[in-house]
Amino acid sequence: MIGVFREYRTRAGEDHFSFGWEMGRVARSIALGQGFSNPYGGETGPTAWEPPLYPYLMAGVFKLFGIYSNASAWMLLGINSLLAALTTIPIFFIAQRTFGDRVARWSAVGWALNPYIWYWSIHWIWDTTFTPLVLSLVFWLALELQEWSGLRGWIAFGILWGVGALANPSMLAFLPFCGLWIWRRRFKKGLPSFAGIAISSVMFFLILSPWVVRNYEVFGRFVFLRDDFGLQFRLGNNKMAEGMLVATLQPNLNKLEFEKFQRMGELAYSAECKKSAFEWVRENPGHFAVISLRRLFYYWNGVPKPTSSRAPWDFRNSLFLAWSVLAIWGVFRGVGQKVRGAWLFAGLMLTYPTTYYFVFPHARYRHPIEPELVILVAFLLLETGKRATLKVAAFPSHAEQRGPLH
Repeated sequence: MIGVFREYRTRAGEDHFSFGWEMGRVARSIALGQGFSNPYGGETGPTAWEPPLYPYLMAGVFKLFGIYSNASAWMLLGINSLLAALTTIPIFFIAQRTFGDRVARWSAVGWALNPYIWYWSIHWIWDTTFTPLVLSLVFWLALELQEWSGLRGWIAFGILWGVGALANPSMLAFLPFCGLWIWRRRFKKGLPSFAGIAISSVMFFLILSPWVVRNYEVFGRFVFLRDDFGLQFRLGNNKMAEGMLVATLQPNLNKLEFEKFQRMGELAYSAECKKSAFEWVRENPGHFAVISLRRLFYYWNGVPKPTSSRAPWDFRNSLFLAWSVLAIWGVFRGVGQKVRGAWLFAGLMLTYPTTYYFVFPHARYRHPIEPELVILVAFLLLETGKRATLKVAAFPSHAEQRGPLH
């Protein structure tokens, strides 16, 4: 599909900015020997605007295959596709552990053959396929840890969370619920958890510590994983906000904003953006509540097309919403039937998206939890089909109702 649709031919405008966007800019700086810096080009200095894992991966590809080259695009999209393919493995075992073999097979097939899944693999040069893989591995391990003895599983749990946080810190919204769910399940079975939680926490912070130390040395203050929250919050909360991204305030699209970013430095710029956004929220609490509810809807429905569009309805949004409805219906059905692990699915769907309800939504922000949604949809459809078959079997045919011929 990469070759058929020529997805490796990224747009050259804006000095190839759409080739990885801010991550691509940082990767270019690393490949040029300038270090982890310059998320918008120019000379803006060291950065923590993005988490480190994917930019360093991109930088390695740039060093080997050329900066912003077609060969690098082929390689990165190929890696994305490989990561998406590998996600089939935890999907199968999660579904098998919770809903059984039949749902596991159909979930794996549904993931592998879904063109919507392919789209993110072959179109976006970002961590969009890495995060679903890591999050589904975490989910699978959580299901296993409710019964495992020993510490090896806990060590892997801490490492996976650390790696995931270095790729996409938004994952951490699910961490408290996930940990409490494991503890509760083990407590009900009389299994100890304190030592496992301790060793898992140690491994988690060991994975993060090199990046946190680097940030402290570079900025002279504590920066946990990334420092762009102020801008992200402002992009969704300002006088033009209606529940979606206000892209015209981004430094790559707004010369004045870039000059301010360059002049102030990213920490001061992010703090200024945060201050401006929070002042707007305090002055407009009612509007903030309304657009936050819109963002919740857009997260599960898909972001609407621009108002300039002549199309009264976007068919793609209809499919997006239908998939969300089926997945939500599936988790309700699983909880109602007391399926093991159903509450873990529910917790993921409740916690992971919360950040985006207060910032701004995008279709790719749902993709990290897509593996679990695929499983829930497969479960619902197979369960509904099974129930329909049983109902049909419960009614005798007309011939059976008439009885034997005399």
